[in-house]
Amino acid sequence: MKVRLFEIFTSVEGEGILYGTKTLFVRLAGCPFTCFYCDTKESLPLTSGIEYTIEDANQLIDSNLKNQTYKVNFTGGDPLIQHEAVAQLAKHVQNKKIPTYLESSCFDIDRFNHVLPFIDIVKIEFKTKDSDFVDSQHYDKLIGHTMKCLISSVKEKKTTYIKIVVSSKTQIDEFKELINQIFQKISKENVDGFIIQPTYGVSEPSLELLLDLYDIVYPHYIDVKVVPQLHKFIGAP
Repeated sequence: MKVRLFEIFTSVEGEGILYGTKTLFVRLAGCPFTCFYCDTKESLPLTSGIEYTIEDANQLIDSNLKNQTYKVNFTGGDPLIQHEAVAQLAKHVQNKKIPTYLESSCFDIDRFNHVLPFIDIVKIEFKTKDSDFVDSQHYDKLIGHTMKCLISSVKEKKTTYIKIVVSSKTQIDEFKELINQIFQKISKENVDGFIIQPTYGVSEPSLELLLDLYDIVYPHYIDVKVVPQLHKFIGAP
C-alpha cells in the first residue's frame, strides 16, 4: 500500500478543543472540495506531495516525533481520501501510546468507519452552505454523511467535538437549521466540545454575527466557544 503525504511537521495545535497542544501534523494530499476559505490549497491535488510506502511513511512519522508530543493529527487535504492508508498510519501511532486525531469534513461514512477504530479524538466539521464546500445539489447528501459520522463517533465513545467555520457570508437562518438538525440526532452529553471558528483573512465575520451564532448554539450546548485559529496569530504553520 502507498500513501501520498504533503508534509509532516510539529507545531502548536491552533484549532478546536485542544488548541495550544504540541502536535505532530501528518498532512495527506488530496481533497475534492472547494471551500473558499481553505488555507491549504496547495495540498488539494491528489498529485501533490510525495508518495511513500506505508512502512516508509511510518518511519517518517517516527523520525519527526518530538519529545512531549501530545497527539498526532491526521489532516489534509482530507484524510478520508486515503482512508485505508490513514488507518494503517494511525494504528502505528496508537501502538506508540500517542493519541490520534482525525481532522476531516467527514464526507463518507464508510471511509470514516474504516478509520475510526484507530482514532482517539475526532473533529466532526459541519460545512455551511455558503462555504462553497460543494454545489447546492450535493450539499444535503454530504451533510447527511457528516451527521452519520458524528453519530458513529459518539456511539464508539471517541472524544468527539463539533466545529463549524463561519464567515461574513454565513446566513443565520441556515446556521440555525443546521444546529437544530445536529441536536435532533445527539444530545449535549454526547459531545466534548462545540467550536465556532471564524474565517481569517477572507470574509471575516463581525463580532455581532459571531455573537448571534453563539446565541443559536448556546441553548443546545452551554459550553460553545468561539475560537479563532491560534497558529495564525503566533506565526506557526
